[in-house]
Amino acid sequence: MSNQIEREFDAPKESVRLNKFLSEAGVCSRREADRLIESGRVTVDGRRAEMGMRVTKDQEVCVGKKVIQKKDRMVLLAVNKPTGIVCTEEKREKKNIIRFLNYPTRITYIGRLDKDSEGLLLMTNNGDIISKMMRAGNCHEKEYKVTVNKEVTKEFVRKMSEGVPILDTVTRPCKVEKTGKYKFRIILTQGLNRQIRRMCEYFGYKVTTLKRVRIMNLHIDGLEAGKYREIRPEERKQLEEMLSSAKTERKTEEGHERNIHKKNERAGKKAPGSVQGVLSGRQGDHAKRGVRCSVRRTERTGRRDRNRSGRQSDR
Repeated sequence: MSNQIEREFDAPKESVRLNKFLSEAGVCSRREADRLIESGRVTVDGRRAEMGMRVTKDQEVCVGKKVIQKKDRMVLLAVNKPTGIVCTEEKREKKNIIRFLNYPTRITYIGRLDKDSEGLLLMTNNGDIISKMMRAGNCHEKEYKVTVNKEVTKEFVRKMSEGVPILDTVTRPCKVEKTGKYKFRIILTQGLNRQIRRMCEYFGYKVTTLKRVRIMNLHIDGLEAGKYREIRPEERKQLEEMLSSAKTERKTEEGHERNIHKKNERAGKKAPGSVQGVLSGRQGDHAKRGVRCSVRRTERTGRRDRNRSGRQSDR
């Protein structure tokens, strides 16, 4: 049975909202599509598009001078990116991931892996799923195997897991497990620029190898370096369920946080777990409480370190 993502993408419709059409064509997310429409860059049958309008498959939709065609089906790939390949669409970069894969239809990456990093990379032609997975507040798990240049100690594991001050913020508490003299496994729920490398550098360690082995429910097991595979239907179904659950939890939590913030304002108090509190040395309290509202605020700081394409960088 097809999951919600695929049903939404594949089901025949007489007309769809323009922002949805652009998203399903792999141009951008619906929110970004609204901005394009509002700015006047989108035309339908040669006329400037309007917010909220609907289009059919027989109409010509353009962004600038480029004619946009809706994809026949959603593509979602698991790629085992080797080191040396760059996550960019920049044509001047000879080793960019798009040229390396040479996939027959236009796809792009969900999140990034540094040139010196390897492992699981997701690629798709669906703007909506990119938007859902890249939202910082969703706290999606990403798992890595790391090798460093010095022996991994108990103190190093403890301090890494508690949160590390980098990029004018403190990283979220995370799971860290020693797997060898110079090796450890780490599970993150955020994607600051070169995060693992910066965390290790803070404690005087240098990363020698870094491999991403899991994103949420998707694993790299059995996939050779440089190869890709289609995400299986049962994996897609579980992924959609996890994304929907994260959205519901985020809305509930944000409502709870607003109530707390209002109460604190009336009482003349600072919100617990605020960025100011974390950076002023209350990191331990922040980690013990497990407060996630500060995470979203600190994530905003991390967003300043995005690449030119506007996507957050991973490791």
